[in-house]
Amino acid sequence: MKKALYPGTFDPITYGHLDILARATQLFDQVVVTVAVNRTKKTVFTAEERVELIEQCLDDKSWKNQVTVDQFEGLLVDHAHRHKVSTLIRGVRQVSDFEYEFRMALMNRKLGKDIDTVFLMPREELTFVSATMVREVAYWGGDLHQFVPEHVAQALQRYRYDAPENK
Repeated sequence: MKKALYPGTFDPITYGHLDILARATQLFDQVVVTVAVNRTKKTVFTAEERVELIEQCLDDKSWKNQVTVDQFEGLLVDHAHRHKVSTLIRGVRQVSDFEYEFRMALMNRKLGKDIDTVFLMPREELTFVSATMVREVAYWGGDLHQFVPEHVAQALQRYRYDAPENK
């Protein structure tokens, strides 16, 4: 069985992430979506909330049985080894993404000689969508429905109104 890890912050998960995930399920029998926990990085959602949002995205997907969702903290190569996975999936939208992801892939290969990275691109109309931009649109009350599923948009609306400066 071919198995891969799709790591990321997913804060929040976007249609771009879901497009990459759908592509990965065409290449691999099993894909583990892995929510990164980085205590030095401020996120809108907790790791548990991000896992839940991702799992809800899978409900209506024909490939949902090929996907599991978990979280990790620490070195990605260690997490990959725990899952007995030697392939990482990374999405790239533009050249600047590739430069960063290329360096990360080389570092991961240096730390785990058995670890390879597969780069996938989302559909062209999703190449400009980033979680950072989605959070910004959410903060200012913009329409999120073209960027994220409905339940994610609702969760981001709660974030907007729960922000300390809005209390």
